[in-house]
Amino acid sequence: MKIVADNRKARHDYFVLETVEAGIVLTGTEVKSARLGRVNLQDSYATMSRGEIFLLHAHISPYAQGNRANHDPYRTRKLLLHRRELDGLVGRMRERGMTIVPLRMYFNDRGLCKVQIGVCRGKKLYDKREDLKTRDAKREMERALKSRR
Repeated sequence: MKIVADNRKARHDYFVLETVEAGIVLTGTEVKSARLGRVNLQDSYATMSRGEIFLLHAHISPYAQGNRANHDPYRTRKLLLHRRELDGLVGRMRERGMTIVPLRMYFNDRGLCKVQIGVCRGKKLYDKREDLKTRDAKREMERALKSRR
């Protein structure tokens, strides 16, 4: 599995309640650019429209060797899910304060581009501070244990 992009900011800004793997519809130059790792998932999200789910504001840079057939970097891209998974996401999205955020994009062992999406609830400022405190405390404990050895 080759990870192309990781949305670290999403884990900082949201509580991830559930994750689902989805396929993504890409054009040829988008696939070539993604294989080079030129993908940014920051500030992107998924939305429902006409019974389908679409990824918005995900930036895939234009392919350097592409010509006039190059793609639009912020194009809306369709996500591919089974109907059961889609219905489950729709039910979770209808709850107040829920959103669907891409967590990472990767190529699986068969060479297919996949997106891991998460059903998320936004964090408040005090939640973010609490996460930082626990992470710092954990780091300090590891340092203390390392120095004892």
